[in-house]
Amino acid sequence: MNDIAVVDAAFGEDSYRISAKDDGLAPGAEMLKVDNVSLSFGGVKAIQNVSFDVKKGEIRAIIGPNGAGKTSMLNVINGFYHPQEGTITFRGEVRRKMRPYMAATQGISRTFQNVALFTGMSTLDNIMAGRTLKMHKNFFWQMLRYGPAMQEEIEHRRAVEQVIDFLEIEAIRKTPVGQLPYGLQKRVELGRALAAEPSLLLLDEPMAGMNLEEKEDMSRFIIDVNQQFGTTIALIEHDMGVVMDLADRVVVLDYGKKIADGAPAEVQANQNVIDAYLGVAH
Repeated sequence: MNDIAVVDAAFGEDSYRISAKDDGLAPGAEMLKVDNVSLSFGGVKAIQNVSFDVKKGEIRAIIGPNGAGKTSMLNVINGFYHPQEGTITFRGEVRRKMRPYMAATQGISRTFQNVALFTGMSTLDNIMAGRTLKMHKNFFWQMLRYGPAMQEEIEHRRAVEQVIDFLEIEAIRKTPVGQLPYGLQKRVELGRALAAEPSLLLLDEPMAGMNLEEKEDMSRFIIDVNQQFGTTIALIEHDMGVVMDLADRVVVLDYGKKIADGAPAEVQANQNVIDAYLGVAH
């Protein structure tokens, strides 16, 4: 029996349960705080003095017209960009220059507006990549694929198989993701982020390019991730219907500035938000 078969044969009992990273915070406590953040690229002000927070256990939406600075804000939160002004506080610790690997280590995972998968690798292997930071056996044992390294891989595969079952993608687990339709690729990318067991999940337009049925499926998965896994979620989304159905609170950006923040119904009725989406000049 080869190494892959040994790992495949190791699943009789479901001894591993995926869950959000334990952060010691009580439900409703402030998990993330964005404080007076400003980001510029040359003379372009992508974000201007924006502040908001994300509380443990909620689904927090960031919305706004194209060019509002939404993706730039996610890039600041997970350390891809460093703001010229302001701070990010995560789980009570201030970060002026968060690095992406630091964010991942501390429990922040994300998906991307444009799918960023290893297209030549299978669904299983792409989701397994999300477990990389949780693998602790040294390179020697990993090369041998024997003893402690094999046992570690079996444990991580249990976690990955749970994600695959949860996302209902068993049928494509061995399929190269480059052969999958776009909607399924987005689901695989969500699976890779979930495999890291984040306490905070950042979703950049998870419904982009999907038809109605795919959006309904993705909405269901996002709600279940929040409720079953206990994962706090911050998402960017253009579909206002989806945002109103999913989000506990909504922050609205326009040309890099915050123009509204509150409950979905409150934000939806805000005249500044209405004007921004209708393109009303001031």
